[in-house]
Amino acid sequence: MTGVGASLLFAFANAIHPRMLWLMLWPVLIAMAAWGSLAVVFWGQAALWVAELIRQWAEYAAFILPWDASGVALFAAKALILLLLVPLIQLTALLILGMFGMQAMVDHVATRSFAQLERRGGGGFAGSLWNGLVAIIGLVLLGLVSLPLWLIPPLWPVLPIAILGWVNQRVLRYDALAEHADAGEMRKIFDRRRGALYLLGVGLALVAYVPIVGFFAPVLVGLAFIHYLLAQLALMRNATAPGR
Repeated sequence: MTGVGASLLFAFANAIHPRMLWLMLWPVLIAMAAWGSLAVVFWGQAALWVAELIRQWAEYAAFILPWDASGVALFAAKALILLLLVPLIQLTALLILGMFGMQAMVDHVATRSFAQLERRGGGGFAGSLWNGLVAIIGLVLLGLVSLPLWLIPPLWPVLPIAILGWVNQRVLRYDALAEHADAGEMRKIFDRRRGALYLLGVGLALVAYVPIVGFFAPVLVGLAFIHYLLAQLALMRNATAPGR
């Protein structure tokens, strides 16, 4: 039971534990309140700005395929802003959870499935802050690089999921292993399991859009990350243990 699927099953099975229920609620509520307040204040200006970008793109596209997008530009702008709010709320909740709730989640998973796994303490609070900062910088850079693609409507649902897939795994992987792995073990696992970690990150980005379930996405996938990475750490140590 060391794969991505087994880790997701573990996450869903343990999400209803009383210790996890409160973690599901308060980071998302804070993130929703923060971004909701900003949306209320700046909704009109943001919608007009994005609508103008879409209108300019439509004028350019008209040279290739004539069509009149003036009537739908504002509607499309509002839809795009709503699409962006979901990952922004989820990411904010994830960062809050990483700083204030990850320790409880790691203890929960370790106690139930990895009680014998030695804790070598290769990470710390400073490393967690730096990792979160790198994730935010990466998010901004990926957003800027992909900016021209955001004006192509068919890519709207794909781009936030692709970008957040990387950001999610970057935020969660460090805190999931910080207490149990040493620095060298963390680097090896991150390098060897890059694809699986990205897959879990994309899973979180997708779940965030599912009604009701998306509300609990940060904790669900946080538990899955912890279970998966601790399982990989246990496998790696067993493979290099004396006599094997």
